[in-house]
Amino acid sequence: QVQLVESGGGLVQAGGSLRLSCSASGPSVNSRTIFWYRQAPGKQRELVASITRDGRTNSADSVPGRVTISRDNAKNTVYLHLNSLKAEDTAVYYCAAAIIGDSRPQYWGQGTQVTVSS
Repeated sequence: QVQLVESGGGLVQAGGSLRLSCSASGPSVNSRTIFWYRQAPGKQRELVASITRDGRTNSADSVPGRVTISRDNAKNTVYLHLNSLKAEDTAVYYCAAAIIGDSRPQYWGQGTQVTVSS
């Protein structure tokens, strides 16, 4: 089965940056679309960005210019660069992998906490 492990979260001051990593294992992980979601306390989980097997990316309207998603297939890792962080970016960030040939998240990691202090 596909397994995803997030890392790189932590405490950062407003205006700072973080690079989150999603280490993937299992069958055909490099053939899957990978998503980054986040969920803040009391809020619904929301999509932050996604990247296809071919490297095509999308980001949410709320974070253009502040989020960059990339993947290194040689390392089976997807990265999420968070820049110019704001207090409202505080959330648990999750990566997810799609079923091959699909565009919906199927497998989820346990998340990594990002806390932005003002």
